[in-house]
Amino acid sequence: MDQEKLDQSNNANEEDEDRSLGRKALDWGITLGVPLILALLIHAFVLEAFIVPTGSMLETIQLDDRVWSEKVSYRFRSPQKGEIVLFQNPTDKDVTLLKRVIATEGQTVDLVDGKVVVDGVELDEPYTNGKPSYPLDRQAEGVGSLSFPLVVPEGHLWLMGDNRTNSLDSRYYGPIPTSSVIARAFCTYWPLDHARIL
Repeated sequence: MDQEKLDQSNNANEEDEDRSLGRKALDWGITLGVPLILALLIHAFVLEAFIVPTGSMLETIQLDDRVWSEKVSYRFRSPQKGEIVLFQNPTDKDVTLLKRVIATEGQTVDLVDGKVVVDGVELDEPYTNGKPSYPLDRQAEGVGSLSFPLVVPEGHLWLMGDNRTNSLDSRYYGPIPTSSVIARAFCTYWPLDHARIL
């Protein structure tokens, strides 16, 4: 009889150990899984870090700067003039580019004597550091020749890099579909001496 009680006690202890291991595994799964899922959701729908691949936004943003961008605003409104946006490269959807919104749908863009004119008003663009804005002598395949003044079509944006003498932008790609905009860049965070609100 004592042996039977001992066996029952051993079986109960083994079941307790199994339950304890199961609880520990569940705890670890929750501890590791929940933050991972939250991080993936935040990356997909809220914030994204981006490494600037070119010098087309100099001097505002340097080559290889790290930029934070947010994806929430454009779920409720369209990009606005002056904002810096991340968008899919029209010729390679796997590549993300970064440019400034110069004009939105229905606005007329003109390039006159190295200046950008939108709806008949010359833009004040201190971020270009006085670099002239001329049409480019080539366009992306399939764009054809761009002529100015140009009316931005419905559902499109006119985007330009701040480094006007070294930027493949809407002067090269033509107007960019608003649907290709991924996020709004709002600050540089690395290197620390470049950190600032955009």
